[in-house]
Amino acid sequence: MESSANQSAASPQQWAGQNSWSPISPFQHHHNPISTFQHLTLTSPHHPESSFNHSQLKNTNWSGTCYDSSVYPAKPPSSLPLISNGSLQLQPPPPHPSQINHQSICAPVQQHISDQRLLNGPQSPLQNNSSHNHYTYDDNTNQNQLYSPFQPVGVDSAGFIQNYSSPTSPIQQQPQWTTTTPGTVKHFVPEAVGLSPSSESRYGLDPESLPSAVKVMAEDQAQWEGKVYVSEPPSRLPPLPTTSCTIEDKGSASPFAIRASTYCFPCDAQTTQLSHLPLGALISPLAGVNFGQNSLPDCTESECIAGCGSCGAFMCPAMGWQDCGQRYSCPFCGKLSEVPWQFYQPTKGVEGVRVDKKKRPELSMGSYEVIHSQKGESAVLLLAIDVSVQALRGGHLEFITHQIRTLLASLNGEDEDSLSDVRVGLMTYDSRVHLYDLSPALSRPHMLVITETDELQLPISSGLLVPLKDCVHSVNSVLQLIPQFSPEQTDSSGVPIELPVKAALAIFQALNCPGKLLVFHAAPLIEMGTTQTSSGFFGSSKPKSIFQPSEGAVSLVRDCVRQGCSVHLFHLSQELVGGAWPGHIPYLTGGALNTYNHLQGEMDKERFSADLKRTFAMMDTGFRAELKICVSKDMRVLGCYGLFLPGPNPSSVPMAAVDWRTTLALELEHIRNLDEKKGVVIQTGLSYSTSTGERRTRVHTVVLKCSRHLQDAFRHYQAQTLLTFYSKKMYCAVLERPLQELREELQTQITEALACYRKHCCSASVSAGQLVLPQYLRALPVYINSLRKSEVLLPGLRSSVPQRLQQRCQVLNMDPTSTAIHFYPQLLRLPLTVDSSDPPKLEEAIRCCSASLESEGLYLVNAPLTLLLWVGRQVPTGVLMELFNTSFFYSLPSGETKLPVFESPLSTYVRSIISSLNSHFPMTRKLWVVKQGDSCEEALQRHLVEDKSPNGGASYADFLYHLHVNSVRLLQ
Repeated sequence: MESSANQSAASPQQWAGQNSWSPISPFQHHHNPISTFQHLTLTSPHHPESSFNHSQLKNTNWSGTCYDSSVYPAKPPSSLPLISNGSLQLQPPPPHPSQINHQSICAPVQQHISDQRLLNGPQSPLQNNSSHNHYTYDDNTNQNQLYSPFQPVGVDSAGFIQNYSSPTSPIQQQPQWTTTTPGTVKHFVPEAVGLSPSSESRYGLDPESLPSAVKVMAEDQAQWEGKVYVSEPPSRLPPLPTTSCTIEDKGSASPFAIRASTYCFPCDAQTTQLSHLPLGALISPLAGVNFGQNSLPDCTESECIAGCGSCGAFMCPAMGWQDCGQRYSCPFCGKLSEVPWQFYQPTKGVEGVRVDKKKRPELSMGSYEVIHSQKGESAVLLLAIDVSVQALRGGHLEFITHQIRTLLASLNGEDEDSLSDVRVGLMTYDSRVHLYDLSPALSRPHMLVITETDELQLPISSGLLVPLKDCVHSVNSVLQLIPQFSPEQTDSSGVPIELPVKAALAIFQALNCPGKLLVFHAAPLIEMGTTQTSSGFFGSSKPKSIFQPSEGAVSLVRDCVRQGCSVHLFHLSQELVGGAWPGHIPYLTGGALNTYNHLQGEMDKERFSADLKRTFAMMDTGFRAELKICVSKDMRVLGCYGLFLPGPNPSSVPMAAVDWRTTLALELEHIRNLDEKKGVVIQTGLSYSTSTGERRTRVHTVVLKCSRHLQDAFRHYQAQTLLTFYSKKMYCAVLERPLQELREELQTQITEALACYRKHCCSASVSAGQLVLPQYLRALPVYINSLRKSEVLLPGLRSSVPQRLQQRCQVLNMDPTSTAIHFYPQLLRLPLTVDSSDPPKLEEAIRCCSASLESEGLYLVNAPLTLLLWVGRQVPTGVLMELFNTSFFYSLPSGETKLPVFESPLSTYVRSIISSLNSHFPMTRKLWVVKQGDSCEEALQRHLVEDKSPNGGASYADFLYHLHVNSVRLLQ
């Protein structure tokens, strides 16, 4: 763990580093927000030299878009410590708001607002009781801004923060204060059991008054409920990734395929630099029109109008037709191309639209597929089973071979969807490789043993991969004999995972075919070449080499990508040797790593069966994929981030295998100023082979607006999109940069973005005590704080290095919907009584903090990688009997659990909800039962992202406080 998690706060600068706050720098000149900075560090409120006036936040409700204190005017920060040349100095107090220049954004809010701008709205349920709730309509931004006072915690009747002792550690639990009515102070006394209220702020902020990510998602879902989003050029702001909505393609790609970071690009680079927010897009190249839909309009290569001959862009609705349809101009390179005579059709109207536009998907649709004439080899399925000493003595080979035989029998069915024509191969290995000749002409399979594995050469190539319908009996006979093998090698030091991959790659190359390699590995892992170690992982400021694969693994991955070999590893042992981690090769080849603890428990076996069945599916996977990215001629691709080996050109990404969930982040930058009339065009073309060998190209094109006004860009950003972009970019950057530097960069960018919006885009005058956020970025602070204190960027002693490496790869491959739920899990309160006549319905999510949990309730935490069931201590005994068949709380199972099957309405409801939630994610999750006050409750604390993290990350309230104070300080 980093030293910041174990040291006490000895100085303001040290305290700032321990709490993961990066030093933020104020502007040297008020009117030049890009000038050189000085470093600003906040001290804790109990520090004697910290003189920020916390009473300015009194009677200020932080909810909605802009947070006003017009009834109780707020005071600006009085003085903040500055770090200058290594010495601590105090900044002179800034002038009172009444003395600040009229153009300053910190000017006081006018006490009298015209009747045309004042609208009375209903009181929010998150607000404290107050008679000063007003909605103000902002004509310039077309946003509702809520101004409402509140009484923060830890404030006495005079408006001062109560004193409390300084903690000895930044992650130590601190005394909290609450107040119910103004002037009444109560000490918070935590319950004897259960979670502590770690979501409360040390600065006197009420967490319930802060912008809520749950409320933002609920509002967006209600807005689009039962509606259709029409995607037409130029694209408008789409529903959030977490919102269920029908998409209709009318000339611009679905947001499930391409989701832009902002749907209104700034026209020039200076405006983009001023906003401090990225320009780019999230790309799911194999996605369909709707989430998970693969059927798209297609056309054969001979019938489709060819794209630009200069830059290679594909035909799309953004092409501009000239000379009555004889030529078209390419928006990606600006050059003219002649239309072949056989594809010529005249244009009509002022806009020059071809008369056959609606008949051709390449002219009318934002997404379509081109079917190429050439056809390659179909994808194959190769099974590699470990038969080393450890595997044979483990006792699980019989179960594994039985599961494989069952799945192969289902694939060899007689229905139309069967995969009986899929070629299947089989090999076993220890320190040697055993290949099997499955030719139908043979009376029984022949085993071929390769002892020289350094320079592996195949003795034969025919018979190693045979159609399933012709070799199912031969494969079954070998699988039945594998558990009866006698160990021929006595060496138990381990087997390198590269050995079966090299052997499989040699088979794929000899037969020139792509496919999936399934490796069932049980021996201890060793790594060929230089072994990585985790020494210095936590405290070193050097690049974290533990995240990087070895040179031998990278070379092997390149060969697999070139051949289209996707590796899926089923690791049956938790034992690691020499710091080796087996996930680099699987994840970088479009596969996955599934770990099990020797398949000892019944739940592990069920999870193995579900994962194996999902891996066998090949219809929704593309092999030998090549992604080409084109953008408008005035922009260029700066970087591409995802789970692949980066090449020299970020506009071209080769991948061994890809499915509809695979998502990449694209970062763009200006070359020249954009034309406001033409907008921005982004196109992706994914060339891939289907499981049957058919070569296809899936094309997605999106057209976006651009504007000279910074305010328009801010209005078209969405928090969940930025979260997905930042997570992929930062998780890729851990290969080269220190973790602390990445956390500081995240905080700095968001702080400067809020300061920029406050100065240049806020139409109303606001005081220093008011929080100002763009309408669609209200949830961004809680998302960014969750990303900063994630296990990858803020590691602690509670999770191992392999767990962090696994999570990094899983997040890099996630789509925006799964990413949003991963960093802000769904916390669902389950009903205690269920009417059997009503169909199961998912409950509305509540805020992810300990304050949302009640001891008499049942709660489900739903995240892509985790599923937790929290049981309160005061849950009625009847509920415990219906779910767990026990009436005593202390006798409940704790940890990984499988719910018993009962016919009671509550048991049926909970199991159906869990089954429904599991169907939305690609991996089989364990169900953990967490009892209130139990030691397993730490697993729940990691997912309550609004609270302080067990690894030392700040709570949402404290993080938002620092963002606000630092953004205001930048403008002074």
